[in-house]
Amino acid sequence: MSRFLFAGGGTAGHVNPLLAVADRLTQRSPEDEVLVLGTAEGLEARLVPMRGYELVTIPRLPFPRKLNGAALRFPGAFWSAVRRTERIIREREITAVLGVGGYAAAPAYLAAKRTGTPIVVHEQNAKPGLANRMAAVLTKHVGVTFSNTTLPHSRVVGMPLRREIERLDRRAERAAGFAEFGLDPERPVLLVTGGSSGARSINRTVNQAAATILGAGWQILHVVGGASDIGPSDLDGYHVLPYCDRMDLAYAAADFVVSRSGAGMVCELTAVGLPSVLVPYPVGNGEQRHNARDVVAAGGAVLVADQEFTPEWITLQLLTMLEDRAGIADMAVRSGSVGHRDGADRMTELVLSAARTSGRRSGSSGTGSSGTSSSDSSSTRSTSTTEEP
Repeated sequence: MSRFLFAGGGTAGHVNPLLAVADRLTQRSPEDEVLVLGTAEGLEARLVPMRGYELVTIPRLPFPRKLNGAALRFPGAFWSAVRRTERIIREREITAVLGVGGYAAAPAYLAAKRTGTPIVVHEQNAKPGLANRMAAVLTKHVGVTFSNTTLPHSRVVGMPLRREIERLDRRAERAAGFAEFGLDPERPVLLVTGGSSGARSINRTVNQAAATILGAGWQILHVVGGASDIGPSDLDGYHVLPYCDRMDLAYAAADFVVSRSGAGMVCELTAVGLPSVLVPYPVGNGEQRHNARDVVAAGGAVLVADQEFTPEWITLQLLTMLEDRAGIADMAVRSGSVGHRDGADRMTELVLSAARTSGRRSGSSGTGSSGTSSSDSSSTRSTSTTEEP
């Protein structure tokens, strides 16, 4: 029996792939255990116990961006988190540490280095975060999602996806998707989503242009996010949801998608072969634009800047795309050409490869056939990326 420490979290974009690998690892070797290191404030505090894994927490420690009291306290608090993680690794006899980014990852990487525990890295975004850039020089077990990600020792593994997305047959599940959301099977579906908390600018623009889209013969399935003030609509064919528990069925029903280009969303759309308009989140280090590069280059998506995504853009540009059904079919094929459905298997193999170098490894890790599952992973409420303010 081997025991693994998976570190990271904060947003669904970190937690979902972490759980997908944990599920695959324990399905293949049920005697192995996975502990998750996270924070009490992140989404992992809800999703990890819900999935049946033990969560151990350390304080949420944002890296200081300016010199103030928090910056002066940061070094002591950070090294306290590293020492706590070291104790967990030693006391629980951890075989290997997997980090996916987020506040818990950096302390976990340093604790693993100090205890001689193999380190595994998964980077979701095309533009790597600070913790993963640091960790990539400490290990040869680095998996990345996108071909344009630059990290030492990296190999493309894709995004570890939830089992229901991996297995989705959109054609076979289309009727179930229409029934789930009360959609009209005679009208094409535009799926709009901004992530688990929604995207205010996308929500506002689509809400203002809804009548125009409906007038072109389409219906809209709009996942606005739990924090949105957009409520149910009286417009026939405009279906507004605060959140979506069954994104697999939403994808099955959809013909075209408008969304942010968070790593998880891009990977799910390309895995299931959906064409899209991607509107990168305009704040941050620009990783969402980089995430979209491969699918846009392949012709499976169109990129539009947040400030340009207006009701006028929908009228002049989006409706033209929606009227071209042959063009949509071609975009769907091109989208699917860059997708990966086996990211969880590839990442699990990387974890097991690292485990084989560990002095704490027992003989069970690495047995089992690829893709074998005793049960499917449960769905999560969120889509793949969380919208910041």
